[in-house]
Amino acid sequence: MVRQGPVVPSAVPDRLRPTLDATRPIAERFEKAGKRLYLVGGSVRDAIAGRPGGAPQDPEVDIDLTTDATPDEIEELVGSLADALWTQGKKFGTIGLKCAERRIEITTHRAEAYDPDSRKPEVRFGQDVDVDLSRRDFTVNAMALSLPDLRLIDPFNGIVDLAQHRLCTPLDPEVSFSDDPLRMLRAARFVAGYDLEPDAALVAAVVAMRERLTIVSRERIRDELDKLLTLPVPTRGLWFLVNTGLAGEFLPELPALALEQDPIQRHKDVLAHTIAVVEKASPNRTLRLAALFHDVGKPRTRSIGSGGVHFHHHEVVGAKMARKRMTELRYPNEIIDDVERLVALHLRFHTYKMGWTDSAARRYAHDAGPLLGLLNELTRCDCTTRNQAKARELSVRMDELEQRLAELREREELSAIRPQLDGAQVMEHLAISPGREVGAALEFLLRIRLDEGLLGEDEIRHRLDAWWAERSRAI
Repeated sequence: MVRQGPVVPSAVPDRLRPTLDATRPIAERFEKAGKRLYLVGGSVRDAIAGRPGGAPQDPEVDIDLTTDATPDEIEELVGSLADALWTQGKKFGTIGLKCAERRIEITTHRAEAYDPDSRKPEVRFGQDVDVDLSRRDFTVNAMALSLPDLRLIDPFNGIVDLAQHRLCTPLDPEVSFSDDPLRMLRAARFVAGYDLEPDAALVAAVVAMRERLTIVSRERIRDELDKLLTLPVPTRGLWFLVNTGLAGEFLPELPALALEQDPIQRHKDVLAHTIAVVEKASPNRTLRLAALFHDVGKPRTRSIGSGGVHFHHHEVVGAKMARKRMTELRYPNEIIDDVERLVALHLRFHTYKMGWTDSAARRYAHDAGPLLGLLNELTRCDCTTRNQAKARELSVRMDELEQRLAELREREELSAIRPQLDGAQVMEHLAISPGREVGAALEFLLRIRLDEGLLGEDEIRHRLDAWWAERSRAI
């Protein structure tokens, strides 16, 4: 057990001082009441690692504290200091508060373990900070800074592991992952986010226990996947998920991309390509998810013909697969819709060559809608070829398209292409009531808008009259 002495105030990193300032009134009140209080989690880890921000793992919380005080005592001690107080987590030992614009959570020392068949932890409160730290996920997170005396508590050598870029659990990994199987997925994030090498025992435990992830709620898995995907460089974490078999438990489409390479009809390693595309994409959740799913339809559409290996319509199949998997992971409908559209459209650019017509550019922009910028970036990221000439050719084509779109945007309402007349105007002009005819007329007007752009008021009404006359004769 390593227990450091007090930290000299002058040695406190500047990035930690705002946190200490925000917690000082709380710390003084706990000390006066004879209760111990410790800063834990990301604030301590990141201060030691030299990372800016010092934010804990929960993005909705600024500061994590733990104490030997009971939940009732916490509530009583901080009540008059808080600008706002939250007690929803009280049964789990957590009181939340807002103080000086910082969101703070204070949790009674605890040990938590999962029932083998339960998705919810059994919580027991304790009095020992070392026991509390032993129940945390990894040694780099099992450090505490006592307040207000600033004594560093590191019973599991987290500082050493952080310095040596090693990812270990405080207790045996089987115990840690049994307490909360989500920690196996969280390991991927720490491998990627902190450039840590997972301990061999940790990797073996994930391989052996990966099926236990099934007891974790889909929502928690989704949130952890999002945190991994939006890291600056999530690559090592994604490979960790694949190589341990953990991805197969919640995202089987990812390892399925490791297609067997035909010795004659060679094709790109789809799994390696996908992970490379994710890395190239900006850390935007929607874009990174689209990059992750953009080629998932390839295994189902792979065929070998006279021209080599083909994946005909893999974007259509992949879009449906992405929707199904994201629905299973309880993603919001709007995110699912956006990712599905990006996957479905990610090959559209390649159907056009140099010299795009205005009509083609309008249709591309119309189909992408507000996702146009993300679609263009996904298209660029999808080029992972080592052939420099081919990469330059694609880049030039995309530059030309974006220039064409910019020119059209100056002349037309390209960001919201719609029929030049709305439904009310169509009904008034044709003297018809709401019904299928109005929808058909709007579709006709939209085709004109996409093909020819904006026409004069008289011309568009003349076109509508001619279409209506022809339609009436056909009926």
